[in-house]
Amino acid sequence: MKKIFISMAVGALLVCGCGMNGMGTGMLSGGQNANTTANTGATIGNILQSVLGGNSKLTQQQLVGTWTYTRPGCAFTSEKLLAQAGGEVVASEIKTKLQPSYQKVGITSSNTQVTFNQDGTFSAKIAGRNWTGKYTFDAANSKVTMQGLLLNINCYAKRNSDGIGLLFESKKLLTLLQTMSALSGNQTLQDVGELSKNYDGVRLGFDMK
Repeated sequence: MKKIFISMAVGALLVCGCGMNGMGTGMLSGGQNANTTANTGATIGNILQSVLGGNSKLTQQQLVGTWTYTRPGCAFTSEKLLAQAGGEVVASEIKTKLQPSYQKVGITSSNTQVTFNQDGTFSAKIAGRNWTGKYTFDAANSKVTMQGLLLNINCYAKRNSDGIGLLFESKKLLTLLQTMSALSGNQTLQDVGELSKNYDGVRLGFDMK
């Protein structure tokens, strides 16, 4: 009887374990948890998705659509650099440190969004300021080139669990924020620049859905 009981208990644990693993995979690979709390969504979004390229790559068709800002974004250019920086925990901490700077600049979900159209045009609103133009997407390198009246700039697009990330080299992010917020030389923007100096290969920007 004891042997039968132990065998049944082990079997139950294995079944539960497989069920949990299956659930975890679904949560990571799908975009099905948009209604969870912001913190839970951010944590799930960070797992295995803090590196540009690889499984996070987007296709041209996946990029098309209207994307609304949800939180600061961060990714590293390679798994090696992510590991050297301290892994997923550090990537999450960088996003947290960016949050107050974005708030001071005035970036919110209601005034920051980007629409990529099928015909190669885009329209954006960053901190409430409009920006339109044309874009090209190099899917192999996840690189988006945006050309408009206000400025021309490159960024990198990646797939998140609940949307996409648009990520910039630090100097280009500063250029974008300065142009859109008219805060050139502001200490808030300098803080963003200083943050990027502490890590090799980091890209900063916006997580959107």
